[in-house]
Amino acid sequence: MTKKSKMAYVALGANLGDSAVMLRRAVVEIAAGSLGKAVGSSLWRTEPVDCPPGSSPFLNAALGICPKPDTTPESLLNDLLAIETRLGRTRSGLPNSPRVIDLDLIAFGDETRHTSELILPHPLAHERAFVLAPLAEIAPELVLPGQLCSVADLLNLIGQVGVSKVEPLIHFNDR
Repeated sequence: MTKKSKMAYVALGANLGDSAVMLRRAVVEIAAGSLGKAVGSSLWRTEPVDCPPGSSPFLNAALGICPKPDTTPESLLNDLLAIETRLGRTRSGLPNSPRVIDLDLIAFGDETRHTSELILPHPLAHERAFVLAPLAEIAPELVLPGQLCSVADLLNLIGQVGVSKVEPLIHFNDR
């Protein structure tokens, strides 16, 4: 993978069932769509943010992939939604409700979108420690489109309250 390769970053989260197993299963499926080496963060335990009362803590992670040449942000989002469905995600209609898996496309190179289906970069990524902490682990110098500082700097600005590293997610071999 060359320095100019376009990277896509996905945030993963779960707080129902065996979250660690579910995140690892999702990572394997997402990484299969990478042109080269996928880069995964550790698992991070995070307190629920803007969730219904009584929600369990989440496990979160981040994954960086090099999309294949014919992959678009929209096609990657569709792939992520299909993975969620295969892994048993159902949508209750209640915002931020507990879930077995949640996959969010955070960034796709320097591309931006603002449609009813997709907003890139993810509109809240720069405000959420549960996204920034795992992302800073794998891409600390990444500057999300529209931001003026790196992911690591954004994390330093907001702090890591309610976020702690638990264990390595998974190691990938070069393909």
